[in-house]
Amino acid sequence: MSRSYRYGSNEAARVVAIAADVTAVILGLWILFSLLDANRANDLVSFVHDAARWLAGWSHDLFTMDTDWLRTVLNYGLPALVYLIIGHALAARIRRI
Repeated sequence: MSRSYRYGSNEAARVVAIAADVTAVILGLWILFSLLDANRANDLVSFVHDAARWLAGWSHDLFTMDTDWLRTVLNYGLPALVYLIIGHALAARIRRI
């Protein structure tokens, strides 16, 4: 394989891995903001909440515990792990191509 071909696949893999990492960071930030009872009127907190809610939409209310902190950690932590695992597995697959 030519060097430029392999370089292109490594760049694509890097983009996929970074996208998975950014997604997990957004979800992790929302967990942190929620646990620390951040001011939801703040623009940053509001943006992170909206983004995390959209990213974790497929797992919304998957767990319905009585304790709010545990429900938040599970309902937003699980998607973060799924995005990381799938994103990095896909990136590794792209690197092998």
